[in-house]
Amino acid sequence: MIDRPLYSAAWAELSAEKALVLLSGPRQVGKTTLAASLAGTFPNHVLLNWDVITDRKRLLTDPYFFAQLPRRDETRPLVVLDEIHKYRGWRNYLKGVYDRFARQFQFLVTGSGRLDIHQRSGDSLAGRYLLFHLWPFTLSELADRRVPIENFRTDFLGVVTGDTAILRETWRRLSRFSGFPEPYVAAKPSSYVRWSNAYHRQVIREDIRDLTGLRNIGDVETLFSLLPARIGSPLSIPSLAQDLKVAYNTVRKWLSALERFFILFTISPWTRQVVRTIHKERKTYLFDYALIEDEGARFENMVALELHRAVMLWNDLGRGRFSLHFLKTKDQDEVDFLVAEKHRPLFLVEAKRRDEQPSAALRKLQSQLRAPAVQLTDEGEQFRRVRNGDHEILVAPAWMWLPRLP
Repeated sequence: MIDRPLYSAAWAELSAEKALVLLSGPRQVGKTTLAASLAGTFPNHVLLNWDVITDRKRLLTDPYFFAQLPRRDETRPLVVLDEIHKYRGWRNYLKGVYDRFARQFQFLVTGSGRLDIHQRSGDSLAGRYLLFHLWPFTLSELADRRVPIENFRTDFLGVVTGDTAILRETWRRLSRFSGFPEPYVAAKPSSYVRWSNAYHRQVIREDIRDLTGLRNIGDVETLFSLLPARIGSPLSIPSLAQDLKVAYNTVRKWLSALERFFILFTISPWTRQVVRTIHKERKTYLFDYALIEDEGARFENMVALELHRAVMLWNDLGRGRFSLHFLKTKDQDEVDFLVAEKHRPLFLVEAKRRDEQPSAALRKLQSQLRAPAVQLTDEGEQFRRVRNGDHEILVAPAWMWLPRLP
């Protein structure tokens, strides 16, 4: 199994500040493996997996089963609670655990659904935990060429130079097999197809059905099957509702469930500083992007996940208040991605498979926003910087720019 030092470092930073750390992310992305690896660095630890019947019985019979765990030196023992979000009263349970044992133990809680959704009523965990996410492999993680966020802020137009053949091959492998560890490591088309079919069936028919109470799971699967062909354009919920012969709010509910369980993620339109922008529709991307047949849409989705990983980790670690958007006007000018910090444009990214000339829309919108801009390509071997008035636009293969993402 490939080591995940990027996320091990995130855990070390957060756990030094809080006794309770939550780790959230898609199913089968490696959360249990990472938790076990982190536990192995503690002189004493205990792991409990809610999906294991004997472990579940242990917690229900004795909620504080770990209380007698002995110390070996001054290090607090680590208690790992895996998939605990499936326990109906998990938030109140963790609140009690934290309030009683925070000074004696370190806790790592993992879940394949979003763990940052507060209860609508009753006590919440607010102020008691820190949260970070584990994502599928990205090129910026695997390449290990990242630069500190402070340097990246002032050097957006830098690239990785030298021998980039390995980076290009890693990018191609991700495109074919996704960044989920099992199919990526296997690197076989048949293995990927079997894994992908079983994966989405399991998440929709087990996790979403059991934890949300949604009916018509077959219709949710049909909705999901329609999404790969709609990647790259703002998602029209009315169009999906018409295709599925269901109500608008029903489609919204289903999409929300798919997002909550990390089947997809969405980004919102940027509406500041540019006139005549669209305001309502969001763009949707898949974590398992290898499903997407259109090569241009798959390339855009891959870039989206790289940026999503970076923005989410920066936020998790408190590096700032970042957000990921797209930009589209009613005049049909469009830029695929805009990363903002504190509601101000930080940089623009356009994803074009072959175009070595900056798009007219990227030139126009960069001039209006006065932000650095990058146009990433899926082909080519060289990079160059093109003047655009008082600014420059970097045009480069994706595998030469993305590895630097912090």
